[in-house]
Amino acid sequence: QVQLVESGGGSVQAGGSLKLACVASGRNLINMSTAWFRQAPGKEREFVAGISSLRGSTFYADSVKGRFTASRDNAKSTVYLQMNNLKPEDTALYYCALAVGATTNISIRDKRLYRAWGQGTQVTVSS
Repeated sequence: QVQLVESGGGSVQAGGSLKLACVASGRNLINMSTAWFRQAPGKEREFVAGISSLRGSTFYADSVKGRFTASRDNAKSTVYLQMNNLKPEDTALYYCALAVGATTNISIRDKRLYRAWGQGTQVTVSS
């Protein structure tokens, strides 16, 4: 059974950077789509960034495009999210997730398709 463990969250001031990591145990990332979602208090969990199993294409929410970069190291079964120029509205609990399929611009954003989730890592950005 796959387990996902996120790390790298913390508290930063606006304009700062953080790099999140997510290590998958019990599952190779090859042929899996991976994504980062986030959830702020009182809000729905939303898609942030994803890497498709098909050609490794990357997709981003409009709110983070140009500031966040998703990457993965299949040999280490690790997924990363580099977050630059952080804003207070980026404050949330960040989750990584794995899915079989979810290879298109639409499907990769659908949280219902993800079969494994981490416990989340908190990111807090102060103004």
